[in-house]
Amino acid sequence: MKKKIVLRSIWGFPIGIAIGYLITIFISLVWANGYYSPCVPELISAMGNEINAVILQTLLCGLLGTGFAASSIIWEIDNWSTIKQTGIYFIIISVIMLPVAYCSYWMEHSIVGVFRYFAIFILIFAFIWIIQFLTGKHNVRKMNEKLHNVKGSRDE
Repeated sequence: MKKKIVLRSIWGFPIGIAIGYLITIFISLVWANGYYSPCVPELISAMGNEINAVILQTLLCGLLGTGFAASSIIWEIDNWSTIKQTGIYFIIISVIMLPVAYCSYWMEHSIVGVFRYFAIFILIFAFIWIIQFLTGKHNVRKMNEKLHNVKGSRDE
């Protein structure tokens, strides 16, 4: 299991950077009026210039990728209930995501901003979790049908 966590962490870092980069492209397409906006202006001001802001954001996106990838091992612990897996995974990614979002200025630096961001985070997490759960349930149903068909053809 430790080897899997390390390997996922290694792969997670560049994947986190790639996803972060794609998000900046999408945000630029929607809100930047034809310009590329690699990070929020508040981060640029806090870091003193754009390159320092981009470097910090890149490292933080890599850290997010590492955290999400490494903690995905939780879903493979078969002797844990789905509720336990979900709760522990949620806590781990919250502990990673919220400080990164705060440091990157992806949220307003106020109590209201933190609560608003966390509420959006919970909604996105719940949406993705429900989709994953329903997909898994569908896949289990298909596997059971195949097993039933194989067993039925043997009995004939």
